[in-house]
Amino acid sequence: MNLPNKLTIIRIIFIPFLLLFLLCDNIKNNYLYALLVFIAASFTDYLDGKIARECGLVTTFGKFADPLADKMLVISAYICFVQLNLINAIPVIIIISREFIVTSIRLMASNKGKVISANFWGKAKTVSQIISIVLIIAVECINEIYSRYNINFYKYGNIYYIINISVWISVIFTIISGIIYIVENKRFIEQLK
Repeated sequence: MNLPNKLTIIRIIFIPFLLLFLLCDNIKNNYLYALLVFIAASFTDYLDGKIARECGLVTTFGKFADPLADKMLVISAYICFVQLNLINAIPVIIIISREFIVTSIRLMASNKGKVISANFWGKAKTVSQIISIVLIIAVECINEIYSRYNINFYKYGNIYYIINISVWISVIFTIISGIIYIVENKRFIEQLK
């Protein structure tokens, strides 16, 4: 297994730690640890792609596992946010639905011997999701600090609206990338008829 694929596996290994720090509020500075874990996991996504392209280490496993690891990381974070009442379930349902559709198309293409790698819009979707997740966890870090002084950070400014806007921007990119993905790969869907 080459280095980019190892980094993809490491990203998947980070997920239980992210869940632990997001959901266990009895751990002091849990959101700070969650933020550090998520940033480290996201950095492995950047790093594995860069190394794979620059060193000619692109593999069939990497083309399939890398986007799958991204989906697992992002969806895990968003589901935790719903449980923590930080965001609404509707954008998360849209994101998960798109991921199921795209993964299904990838599986159909794989059955026909073709591996479909992520395109520009898929990468833009992932970046917008990562930004919204980092923003949400960072705001919770700040709120955690403020709460030590019995201050609710959310009542200052339009923090809640900024969080929701960032999530809905990622949903827009998710929908656009999903539509483009379906259009570009409709031949695999048509073969099911």
